[in-house]
Amino acid sequence: MKHISKASMLIGVAAAVALGLTACTPGGSAAPAASQSLGPVSKDVGSAKTTLTVWDQNTDTGINDAQQVLNDAFEKAHPNITVKRVSRSFADLKTTLKLALSGDNPPDVVQANQGYPDMGAFVKAGFLRPVDDYAELYGWDDYYPSSLLKLNSFSSDGTTWQGDQLYGVSQTGELVGLYYNKEVLKAAGIDSPPTTVAELTEDMQKVKAAGTLPLSYGDVEKSPGIHLYGLVLSALAGREPVNDLVAGKSGSWTGDDEVEAASTISGWVKDGYVTEGANGVSRDDAVSAFGSGKSAFLITGTWYQATLEAASKAKDIGFTALTPTGASTPVTMGGEGLAWAITSKTKNADAAAAYVDFVTNAKAATTLVDQGNLPTVVPDTDTPAEGTIAGDITSNYKTISSANALTPYLDYATPTFYDTITAAMQDLVAGKATPEQYTKTLQTDYTGFVKK
Repeated sequence: MKHISKASMLIGVAAAVALGLTACTPGGSAAPAASQSLGPVSKDVGSAKTTLTVWDQNTDTGINDAQQVLNDAFEKAHPNITVKRVSRSFADLKTTLKLALSGDNPPDVVQANQGYPDMGAFVKAGFLRPVDDYAELYGWDDYYPSSLLKLNSFSSDGTTWQGDQLYGVSQTGELVGLYYNKEVLKAAGIDSPPTTVAELTEDMQKVKAAGTLPLSYGDVEKSPGIHLYGLVLSALAGREPVNDLVAGKSGSWTGDDEVEAASTISGWVKDGYVTEGANGVSRDDAVSAFGSGKSAFLITGTWYQATLEAASKAKDIGFTALTPTGASTPVTMGGEGLAWAITSKTKNADAAAAYVDFVTNAKAATTLVDQGNLPTVVPDTDTPAEGTIAGDITSNYKTISSANALTPYLDYATPTFYDTITAAMQDLVAGKATPEQYTKTLQTDYTGFVKK
């Protein structure tokens, strides 16, 4: 199929995620790097031998391959620069990056998760360099819609997300959706994938009755719990209520839809629809089980596209998202991947900016597509075949973004929400917390933050 232009393709993504997402953290001192004059910038990286230390979380198949291709190409284009790559899983990056940034010899370039827990804290501490000057130099402010850039922006003191300074640009577009195995569904008497949460539950019942595991799920890393709950909540509540809730504008984590989403997941576990002992199963093992045809469904992000395209049952796999009652299009979590940011202590800012541009620009987007990834700005020439995993992902990305039907990642809500929601989801899945207790835990964190 033919892609629409990058601006129209992405403006829906940006508007959906950015809608109303303005809130402030409690006070704090201004970040030193943001308040000081940064001096002139240049595309000239010089000829002196330079080592750039780069931290990323591109460990999954496809994006890892693409990153290595891009790094090799960058070193070839700049023979005097060596890229020292440190690649960690998302969970590991969250636990180690702050320590690395606070040291005497921090990395030059890092991938920073948006929102208050990570990027906001780093900006507040003065760990990241604002990049508005490089955005103008390299044309990032023209390449990306402004509302997408806003997702990577903060006030200089780190207290206001989507503030007036840019702290990075993103490499990939993302959707959290429902992967399904067509043959497993067919064997259970199901002709088409579910379109609503209720239909998904009904299909899980049929799949289990046919003798197959309905949903592969592994949460030992904790972050998959956000995706599981976020997909269900988005498909029950719809875009605006979830956006407003994460933004602190309105709503409650103990509301009817929030409790129903938790009850739905708890019910799946109790009915045996979910991988047994999921809290002790890795997300990669869950993906592998689904990819080999051992289950009907998998809830995760488009970052697993390349992995599943290489799976033994790839030809049977489809991708979709769920639609809230009364809505005309699916609603799900997504937006863009982690921001590539430049650290405030780097002695090689021009080289670091050249690297960030190299791995995120239009030419890089083609490399990403070739390696089975969804770039933030999809090339107009990317036309994957219908009925394939890539075709389904691109089609859903187009439909959902055009309809402004994306919700933000839930952990953006407060500085401590990532830890709160991931631990609470493990308790919910393990049966240690009721849906009401789970949602009350979220609301307690949220209330404390909003009051401040």
